[in-house]
Amino acid sequence: MTTIARKKSAVPKHRLSLGARIKRDMMKNWKLYLMFLPILAYFIIFKYGPMAGLVISFQDFKAAKGIAGSKWVGMKHFINFFNDPFLPRLLRNTLTIALSTLFFSFPSAIILALLINELRSRKMSRTVQTISYIPHFISTVVVCGIIRDLVSRTGGVTMLLHALFGLPVTNMLYEPNYFVPIYIVSDIWSNIGWNSIVYLSALTAIDQELYEAAKVDGANKWHQIIHITIPCLVPTIVIMFILKVGKMFDVGYEKIMLLYTPLTYETADVINTYVYRRGFAENVNFSYSTAVGFFNSVVCFLLVFVTNKITSKLGGNSLW
Repeated sequence: MTTIARKKSAVPKHRLSLGARIKRDMMKNWKLYLMFLPILAYFIIFKYGPMAGLVISFQDFKAAKGIAGSKWVGMKHFINFFNDPFLPRLLRNTLTIALSTLFFSFPSAIILALLINELRSRKMSRTVQTISYIPHFISTVVVCGIIRDLVSRTGGVTMLLHALFGLPVTNMLYEPNYFVPIYIVSDIWSNIGWNSIVYLSALTAIDQELYEAAKVDGANKWHQIIHITIPCLVPTIVIMFILKVGKMFDVGYEKIMLLYTPLTYETADVINTYVYRRGFAENVNFSYSTAVGFFNSVVCFLLVFVTNKITSKLGGNSLW
């Protein structure tokens, strides 16, 4: 009788309702859910909670009156931004720096990962990885201080370029034409090692039997990289590319703010730095800053969506 009762009570999992399945899973894996709670709380408090503040982009927000007491102005701040005479310059500079970073910095991490993967000495490989990671952990303020010293009138980089190519001895950060190259080179130096980690992880997952079979067929190292390594890296590259495109309008303004001067606004001033000056430095205007930040977020989302759709159609690799 006991055996029959147990069989009747043991309902197959696929016949349970969604709520019953969730309850069973939570009871079974309650420790994992408990570990997940701090992460969930972090995203709710610091990521999703502040989104309610986007409403002030449609108001003339006054801190003393609060959100409920501030005057509703609709699309006023968005219209002011779109009619701003500096908008074409801001868009041009933002796209120039973002596309240059994407073109030079993004593939550099892939190339470094491929080179490290080909090192025979494990000790040498770890040494190169450690050295390339270190700049990522240096404070942005310190990095910008180093850059200022190197490209100053008597800096090492300035004097080297003068000796090799005859460039004029001047403070390079005061020259608009030099700002973007300085930013790109420093970005590669700071992040190339850190960005290569995900590709090195993907390389370790490649089946080594593929290389052995290629050697039997007479493939040299170059052929192995072209026909095995890179195709196996494509899914990871596509995902990282989509995420990178999604951040195009969110250019690293912290470094730009620490490096640019009024003399280089022509090529260095981007949307985020302009918003900072308009919204906080020159006169406090939270609503205007929020409106432009909202616009940036929408554009970044559209870029991710469109890029994901294109890559999904072309190669079948996508975020969703």
